[in-house]
Amino acid sequence: MRNIILLCLLTVTTSFSQNNSDGVQPFLEAIVSQFPNVRDTAISPDNTEVIFTVQSLSGDVSALVMVKKTEGKYSEPKLLPFSGQFSDMEPFFSEDGHELYFVSNRPLDSASNEPKDYDIWFVTRESLTSKWSEPRNIGAPVNTLLDEFYPAITTSGNLYFTLDDPSKNEKDNIYVSKFSNGTYSKPEALGPAINSKGYEFNAFVSPEEKILIYTCYNREDGHGSGDLYISYSDQDGNWSKAKNMGDVVNSSQMDYCPFLDRDNTLYFTSRRFDSLQNTSKKRSLSELKDAINSYSNGLSRLYTKSMKLENKF
Repeated sequence: MRNIILLCLLTVTTSFSQNNSDGVQPFLEAIVSQFPNVRDTAISPDNTEVIFTVQSLSGDVSALVMVKKTEGKYSEPKLLPFSGQFSDMEPFFSEDGHELYFVSNRPLDSASNEPKDYDIWFVTRESLTSKWSEPRNIGAPVNTLLDEFYPAITTSGNLYFTLDDPSKNEKDNIYVSKFSNGTYSKPEALGPAINSKGYEFNAFVSPEEKILIYTCYNREDGHGSGDLYISYSDQDGNWSKAKNMGDVVNSSQMDYCPFLDRDNTLYFTSRRFDSLQNTSKKRSLSELKDAINSYSNGLSRLYTKSMKLENKF
């Protein structure tokens, strides 16, 4: 999955298709624009904290940054106290906001400065106003010698995440590790309604495990690059065949890292080129600079859209 996103960071696209994603709005535009690439959205249950990932142009440097919301206004961004040395990304709050899960290549031994493969880590706090603990590795059987990405914790404690297992004739897939009696079970890949032999990654799962939104890469019914797909579970916990969320959300570029709040507001990351699509006339250098430096300029940016899932999909 990380290789796919890095490829999109480095690829120059020579043609564009107009998208119809009406209602998609930049999220934290003034704050996000301070950084080369910003991805991932985690919002605390009381809606007062937003945590996201800031990255270098190449994506090789990643760190977790937070803003606080007070009386409708967001604070200046601050680096989380445990982030900034290794590559940290893909934050996800527990339902009560007392735990924050994320992905990191930090070493298991805190005395070491050598990064390892990507694992799922977490920090805890006693209350929403308390300080975060030191990071802890979630351990086996979830973490392995392979790379684990994009954790999503449900009310039951079940953990959904992305895994690329080279021993299988597949690419990245969505896995779940069931939580029971204080321990995690051996992770299992979700079925063919969700996964394929291609790339499936970065799944948001609602707390009650009723909705799953994730990215599929270059599927036949896609709009180009990575698209957001959605699936619903039935009374028996079986996931429906995932459906492309359409051009109300997806663009011709990479759309990924979804998060859905309880008001059905979707937050996601996109590398859309809206500001660069107009080639109907020759532009001046000043106009080109404005387009290149605008929000939708092909770099990773945060977006939001209010959804009515029961009517649209």
